[in-house]
Amino acid sequence: MARILRDLPAGDGSDLLGGDPALCARVLGVDGIAVSLCGDDALTELVWSTPGRSADLEDAQYTLGEGPALDACRHRSLIALPDLQRTDPHRWPAFLPEAERFGVRALFCFPLHLGAVCLGVFTAQRATPAPLDAAQMNDAFILSAAITAALIRDDAQRQSFVWAEPSTTLHRAVVHQATGIISVQADVSLAQAMVLLRAHAYRTEKPLLETAEEVVARRLHFRDDKGGTTVPSSDKD
Repeated sequence: MARILRDLPAGDGSDLLGGDPALCARVLGVDGIAVSLCGDDALTELVWSTPGRSADLEDAQYTLGEGPALDACRHRSLIALPDLQRTDPHRWPAFLPEAERFGVRALFCFPLHLGAVCLGVFTAQRATPAPLDAAQMNDAFILSAAITAALIRDDAQRQSFVWAEPSTTLHRAVVHQATGIISVQADVSLAQAMVLLRAHAYRTEKPLLETAEEVVARRLHFRDDKGGTTVPSSDKD
């Protein structure tokens, strides 16, 4: 048995998610970790994370619709990036500058999958460039397997895993609600509405959740200018 399960509090795999993510990060030898659920080859909900950079990275990937965690989910394969500054800048052109802004230099994304079904992604990050050594990589695989088993064993527990303030538990619900509203306002598909929402959040440098809440509160509107272009407007316009 790897040292990561020896050093963590006693209990079954679900205790890992119910426990302190910062402890898991320390045992693994990284600065932060995060677990996001997946659906339709996309991140859907952050369920476990150290605060700060790890949570910010997950939200950035959800907002931008690109990033290593998304690719790990889509391809069901590990993505190890020991030095983000050596990563092809064209691979994730919008995400990489965000990661640099957050001070993240290394990322390791482990898909939480059972056969062809990917339940989520476990991500570890560092502020300094360095690969995981053999023991750390083995520990990360064991931790990923324990998290996957916990998610499969008790789906009803997922809401109790969220570390952040209560509004975070409704994060994705608000985004989906805003997407539906934009779809009606701009007369576009739900997929196109999500693109519009993400684009506006990125352009205005606001979190996706904040932008979605503006739409739901009817303070931000998306309309077709009759020339084929959707123009966002606010109550101040």
